[in-house]
Amino acid sequence: MILKSLRLGTNDLEKAREFYDATFATLGVSPCQSTPEWPIVMWDVDGLKFLLGPARDGQPATHANGGTIIFEAPDADTVRAWHAAGIAHGGTCEGQPEEKPQARGAFGAYMRDPDGNKLGMYAGLKMG
Repeated sequence: MILKSLRLGTNDLEKAREFYDATFATLGVSPCQSTPEWPIVMWDVDGLKFLLGPARDGQPATHANGGTIIFEAPDADTVRAWHAAGIAHGGTCEGQPEEKPQARGAFGAYMRDPDGNKLGMYAGLKMG
């Protein structure tokens, strides 16, 4: 089975576009592929479609309590650049870029996007 897409909620498409364009640029991901008339924003992250849009039930979008999306970086400098870009574009820090003891010393950082979705970025993280 291959994961095709991942969608998160947002209450502000333009703010989401700005935040993810800035943070994904640090990973070499092309800017948002969506046109302004689409009800979503979307990026292609190594074949995975990463989308954000309003909640389909019309209620405000909220983040998952306990949920974290982790991305892989090639090196610690990319983790630092990703974190700085996110904070500069409306994100909030959930963990400074540093070696993380809970990840066997892998270099990582955490933040929340403008809608409160928790994101992580690691260089050298071994899972499993």
